[in-house]
Amino acid sequence: MSTRNALLIVASVLTVASAVAVAAEGPNLGRVATPEEIALWDISIGPEGASLPAGSGTPKQGEAVYTAKCLACHGENGAGKPNDQLGTLPGDKPPVKTVGSFWPYATTIFDYVRRAMPYNESKTLTNDELYAVTAYLLQLNGIIGEKDMIDAKTLPKVRMPNRDGFVTFTRGK
Repeated sequence: MSTRNALLIVASVLTVASAVAVAAEGPNLGRVATPEEIALWDISIGPEGASLPAGSGTPKQGEAVYTAKCLACHGENGAGKPNDQLGTLPGDKPPVKTVGSFWPYATTIFDYVRRAMPYNESKTLTNDELYAVTAYLLQLNGIIGEKDMIDAKTLPKVRMPNRDGFVTFTRGK
């Protein structure tokens, strides 16, 4: 073996040993999140609504919240512009994908708004505001009535028009 090859092997071994030592020590970034910090982000709501918080709201209450915090992005009555249309407009042919024509579960509306809206201030709405905005969006789409109240018990029972419009995907079958 040549001296050059021997030096390359020694250099490679030292490089690997150094990398292992640094990796074992870690980059010293961050820390382990506390259970309380995790709880702030562990807010998923499934179709059955098991983790829905206390609170309630009506479409009328939701309209006030929508006007104050959603109108600038989603337009009058959820008609869209500059962002997505939220309400189904009569006569849309073909139908526009909106909350009412596409989403399979009403709990998904609550979950999405809770974690992502308003766009510039996500996670700032109270539970009552979330239920109210959800109720308003459901009413805009003709799914619930103007006087209906939404809460943790009633929201999972809302039957969305496209609930059966999805195909279950199973891997390997």
